[in-house]
Amino acid sequence: MKKRAIVIVLDSVGIGAAKDAFIYGDSGSDTLRHIYKSVPGFHLPHLEELGLKYLLDLHFDSPVGSFGIMEEKAKGKDSVSGHWEMMGLTLTKPFPTYPNGFPLEVIDAFEKRFNTKALGNRPESGTTIIAELGEEHMRTGYPIVYTSADSVFQIAAHNDIIPLDKLYEMCEISRREILQGENLVGRVIARPFTGTPGNFVRTSDRHDFTAQPVGPTTLTQVSKAGMDVIGVGKTYDLFAGEGFTQHFHIHSNEEGIQKTIELVKTNNWEGLLFTNLVDFDMLFGHRRNVAGYAVALERFDEEIPELLRSMKHDDILFISADHGCDPTFTAHTDHTREYVPVLAYSPSRRGGTYLGIRETFADLGATVSEYLGVIPVAGTSFLADIS
Repeated sequence: MKKRAIVIVLDSVGIGAAKDAFIYGDSGSDTLRHIYKSVPGFHLPHLEELGLKYLLDLHFDSPVGSFGIMEEKAKGKDSVSGHWEMMGLTLTKPFPTYPNGFPLEVIDAFEKRFNTKALGNRPESGTTIIAELGEEHMRTGYPIVYTSADSVFQIAAHNDIIPLDKLYEMCEISRREILQGENLVGRVIARPFTGTPGNFVRTSDRHDFTAQPVGPTTLTQVSKAGMDVIGVGKTYDLFAGEGFTQHFHIHSNEEGIQKTIELVKTNNWEGLLFTNLVDFDMLFGHRRNVAGYAVALERFDEEIPELLRSMKHDDILFISADHGCDPTFTAHTDHTREYVPVLAYSPSRRGGTYLGIRETFADLGATVSEYLGVIPVAGTSFLADIS
């Protein structure tokens, strides 16, 4: 029997402010509940049937899946710390952030290395800074460098000014040569865009250059055991490729969902399929687009029946998130420090189990590890609770 675990991360789909959210200025954030309250008629029947309805106190009495809530132990609220902890690697020291922009030594090193000036150098919404500085960038050829509340060094460039391969090269060199030591940011992100002044549009060719994981993960444990670890979406980038045996780049949630279903239908792999669907966060959460976020969630929910029908008898599906990004939150446009849901389903296992509030995201990785027969890196498995 081939054992297969499928983990789908709904990027930024949080389920309520974590108990330490006040430290991050995120008190009162609640991505899912606020979307339910803000959008008339909003409904996710298939996720609710898996147990989400119970988590949201909507009084559903016969869920087919098991369901719980997870709390991030690491200090942070970004995709790197969330995904790493989910796979057993909890950061004890957060990546550095730059609320006042990058220090002079970083910008000087960048400008000297690439023989250019850098525009921007401040925390800002990507769409805002491109709208503001895109025309100057096109006139001068200088790249736009900016950050956010997360530990990121982002380089934005118009495709006609700095070709995509050159932008990727600048990010990779910045990652390897400049952003190390005290300035070891979680991610260097390429942010290509197209269009004309007043009508700039970011493309789907974003690419994340992530810090190397600082220890073993569920991914490395599974691949070392001779099984497959397949990435769909940015999961491969978030681990700098470590532990993956193959991966598929995607341009949208829709493409990611379809690729995941396609892989689940095949019989030529065993191990872990690890998908991230980033549109919730990138296109709707950060842009505070409540209606768009709701539609994206409904679209994913519509594909749940096909996904479940595609599963083999002993497959286990886990659906979770890496942090919040409440589209109704007005204090800022960054991620929100939230608990995340975890839903588990297998055709061969009973549903209806409440998994409680897990004290670390690593419990998900520990459960995957136990199921696949490898030694867990960290966390406490809840496999017995869904057997």
